[in-house]
Amino acid sequence: MSVADESGGRAERIRAKAQEMQEAAERASDPQERERLKNKARRLNERSDQVSTKGDGRMNPL
Repeated sequence: MSVADESGGRAERIRAKAQEMQEAAERASDPQERERLKNKARRLNERSDQVSTKGDGRMNPL
């Protein structure tokens, strides 16, 4: 398995977790909990972007 394949799989798992967090945020009745979950989902999405960019050989523009 190549590094790109491993990174792609990892990025996909992180995106799935981010989606779970986003869905949980939508269900949360407490505004603080909703915001916390949304922030966590956003950070996970950013992380998955970094992982997928690292794995495909492109340079990260950050």
